[in-house]
Amino acid sequence: MIKNVKWFFVVLVFSSLISLAFSKENVHAEKLQEGDKIPALVLCDTVQPLNLHSAREGYTLLSFWASYDAVSRQNNAALAHLVEKTSQVEMVSVSFDRYASVFDATVQQDGLTDTRCYVETNGSDSDAFRAFDLTGGFTNYLVDAEGVIVAKDVTPAELASYLKK
Repeated sequence: MIKNVKWFFVVLVFSSLISLAFSKENVHAEKLQEGDKIPALVLCDTVQPLNLHSAREGYTLLSFWASYDAVSRQNNAALAHLVEKTSQVEMVSVSFDRYASVFDATVQQDGLTDTRCYVETNGSDSDAFRAFDLTGGFTNYLVDAEGVIVAKDVTPAELASYLKK
């Protein structure tokens, strides 16, 4: 009888966890979408003088990454090398590394010396992390001259197609 009660309890807890996983309340609603204005960029508790939506023609690519996140680091480097070949896009790269020394070494190793790179040492506790609704995986935003988000999570192939338009 006690064995049956244990299994009943295990099944009850397991089914509760499954139902919570599919609850609509737990679905993460993305804050920034295509068509939204890009918010001000605050790094290390100060507003940076980054003009993310200048009056010039073309796009600004705002890329968020971290050296400890291999996928975001690889995407950031690939996008940076593509942007170097064009004058239509200006790239602003923001790393969420805790230590500036790690950031500096990664920038050198990935060959990002021609990209405007910044480090946010406050990590997930930063204003930028919250304002841009970042989660475990990092993202990027393609912004037009008016400061409107044109695309999100742009791959190098997608960026190349935007540049052909």
